[in-house]
Amino acid sequence: MLYYLFEYLETQFQFPGATLFGFITFRAAVAIILSLLISTIYGKRIIRFLQRQQVGETIRDLGLEGQVEKAGTPTMGGIIIILATLIPVLLLAKLENIYIILLIVTTLWMGTIGFIDDYIKKFKNDKEGLKGKFKVLGQVGLGIIVGATLFFHNDVTIKEKLPIQQQNELRVENPDVQAAKLFKPEEKSTKTTIPFVKNNEFDYSDLITWISPDLEKYAWIVFIIVSIFIITAVSNGANLTDGIDGLAAGTSAIIVLTLGIFAWVSSNIVFSEYLDIMYIPRAEEITIYIAAFVGALIGFLWYNTFPAQVFMGDTGSLTIGGIIAVIAIAVRKEWLIPVLCGIFLAENLSVVMQVSYFKYTRKKFGEGRRIFKMSPLHHHYQKSGYHESKIVTRFWIIGILLAIISIVTLKIR
Repeated sequence: MLYYLFEYLETQFQFPGATLFGFITFRAAVAIILSLLISTIYGKRIIRFLQRQQVGETIRDLGLEGQVEKAGTPTMGGIIIILATLIPVLLLAKLENIYIILLIVTTLWMGTIGFIDDYIKKFKNDKEGLKGKFKVLGQVGLGIIVGATLFFHNDVTIKEKLPIQQQNELRVENPDVQAAKLFKPEEKSTKTTIPFVKNNEFDYSDLITWISPDLEKYAWIVFIIVSIFIITAVSNGANLTDGIDGLAAGTSAIIVLTLGIFAWVSSNIVFSEYLDIMYIPRAEEITIYIAAFVGALIGFLWYNTFPAQVFMGDTGSLTIGGIIAVIAIAVRKEWLIPVLCGIFLAENLSVVMQVSYFKYTRKKFGEGRRIFKMSPLHHHYQKSGYHESKIVTRFWIIGILLAIISIVTLKIR
């Protein structure tokens, strides 16, 4: 809204300083500061409100050190993250931008699912919360919306560079040729980025056109299925990671900040030309959303680090995972998720491996056996005697390392 106000002031009255709101970097900076202020200043008020409503965490005794002391800590703190993200976005972003619309829908959609789950747990005294099938149904529904929108919407396009020979010819004719002249016109495409392979590109239509070229018109089905899988996997991974103070929020902030770098360079034609990567028109507004989201996560950490004054609950964890997945798909970096979101992947795999091995050994030997002392993975280290602050810090360090590796893939062919 402020963007449109200052655009009007600049156009009609040449208002001093109004042109600043035309710059992505300025709006992103304001977004992160504003979201930090909202999450830290108003976060305390929301925590007090949750305490008055007696929205305290119910703790099952799993034999973990410091676990009992967490009983009664307010949960559903994901509301802080959601509000601190959406308010700056509504004020500073171009609201007609399709990527911003999708991310707002994702935030509200996943936030609602998480809120219902938390509400059932706290106010209906049902420890299971929302049934798993309804959560999955909600994730699938969002995957269909996101996949179909990104495939069919006219504003979702890419620009690829001209063949090397044509680029060289243009540079010979004009050594100072603009970066925009080195790209083909905008086009609809099912191409995405895949790390560690030649040209770092992959076309989803290739998954079916090897059977028959005529099947290319059904590539949208493949894309939607992939979108559903990624959104479901990442949101569940974030949900499982939210088990000890500060782990999910800190890890997610690292991931989202990295995606912000990808969004910025992919939507800037100069950087896209220099790095020899796919140019995604109109994706620059995602940077505004990411800035607000990072600020909200860091502000939430003010109250969520050990000893936590509030937990995000499924309201926060499912929303965080959904947003990360949609941003990755939008900037065509979804195949970097196993690397960038390696913490989420490890948490997910630890649960799958533990449950599968337990069932297998119980069937074969009559007694269930375990790979880990407890799953998800962070609880294994707690059982091993590590303090949760040390576990969180080391997971953050691993997350930073994975983020650096992900960024390096920009130039690895």
